[in-house]
Amino acid sequence: MSMSRRGFIGAIGGAIGGAAAGGRAWLSSGAGPVTPDGAMRRAARAPRPRPSASQLLWQRDELACFLHFGVNTFSDREWGDGKEDPRSFDPRALDARQWARSAKAAGFKAMILTAKHHDGFCLWPTATTRHSVAASPFRGGHGDVVREFVDACRLEGLRAGLYLSPWDRNHPTYGDSPTYNDVYAAQLTELLTRYGPIHEVWFDGANGEGPNGKRQVYDWPRVWGLVRRLMPDAVMFSDAGPDVRWIGNEAGYAGATNWSVVRPEIVTVPGMGGDEVMRSLTHGDRDGTVWRPGETDVSIRPGWFYHPAEDAKVRSAENLVGLYFSSVGRNSKLLLNVPPTRDGLIHATDAANLAGMRARLDRIFATDAAAGARVQWRMLGATGAVGEVTLREPATVAVLDLREDITQGQRVARYYVEGSDGRSWRVLQHGSTIGYRRLGWIDATRLTALRVVIEDAVELPLPVALHAYAGER
Repeated sequence: MSMSRRGFIGAIGGAIGGAAAGGRAWLSSGAGPVTPDGAMRRAARAPRPRPSASQLLWQRDELACFLHFGVNTFSDREWGDGKEDPRSFDPRALDARQWARSAKAAGFKAMILTAKHHDGFCLWPTATTRHSVAASPFRGGHGDVVREFVDACRLEGLRAGLYLSPWDRNHPTYGDSPTYNDVYAAQLTELLTRYGPIHEVWFDGANGEGPNGKRQVYDWPRVWGLVRRLMPDAVMFSDAGPDVRWIGNEAGYAGATNWSVVRPEIVTVPGMGGDEVMRSLTHGDRDGTVWRPGETDVSIRPGWFYHPAEDAKVRSAENLVGLYFSSVGRNSKLLLNVPPTRDGLIHATDAANLAGMRARLDRIFATDAAAGARVQWRMLGATGAVGEVTLREPATVAVLDLREDITQGQRVARYYVEGSDGRSWRVLQHGSTIGYRRLGWIDATRLTALRVVIEDAVELPLPVALHAYAGER
């Protein structure tokens, strides 16, 4: 969602996903701040990294749905070995519109489909292998799941993304690096030239042995260059980006400190390991030189593909709300996997819990106590500031929501929030980075005013919006 920025710290109405709205007020000093000489010099330096238009759109979507679907759905496995019979793939009630409607109803703005997983089975009719839907009974051998998926996304107003596993346990050329790299480039070309705009192209570093027992050497510069040429507005995800990075875990949380900037020399290709790599993935780098925000991927079920035995193990609506706070609420984006069943549908339990998450979030963010508040602010040297928000009337606050204007980069490195009951002030929250969004629960407190203190920033602090919600349950 886009917001205008005036003054320093905003107290703005509005809720995620188009929920309830309110007035908006920004901490303002009338004619503007008197900037210290040091801050003027800092502001005159070359700007820090900022998001591209595609990266900005990607982050503002907040929620994307991952769809792991393929022969593993029918073999009841997480990782296929490439020996599966294509005839096993037979989702007789497949309805991609139902996927898209379930996601849209829950407030998701994008979906990503596993066009090919490690087993090598392709969900579209490809010229590169016989191991595809063309050899299955799906739609009489004339089916194309990728086509149905992207069409459903567009009909429901969602952005479409595709995952193409680099590891291929079926293709005979895997391990013959030059030859397989040509095959992989051909598959990627098919996906990026047949189906219209693709918003996110998703890669991982999976790299096991192929049928010949050899390990493949991927040509990532070629792959990334191909995407840039064929789909220039897409963002590319992998450990090494180049546009969006993995957050370093599949448990559903970003780092409590999470910079959207990284040092690209730390993680150069997908699949790297080591403490420094994991730290950079999870937390980013304060002194980073490229904008590469983190994506938090996690599954609604214990596994990534659908397994009937997990029907009673679906994350609850309350658990999903927790994931939202630990991902979107920590300057990340949530990529939640919701795997279709063998019928080709989102399971009723998964769909219901997604809808429950949306209802819960709408209640939490229904009323912004800071909307229309009277505000004051002042600078604290070159890298600090304090802003005070006087509420229009006393209100109970349980959720704090801070946001930087990331079109101007990410700046805040340390802050705290205080609240006043009209008699005294007390600290409600300490934090480090803010970025796109910082969400946090506090003990429900009756307040008449809030104060945000920016203790440290990497350069002159710019407007930070402050929302305060009762967090009705």
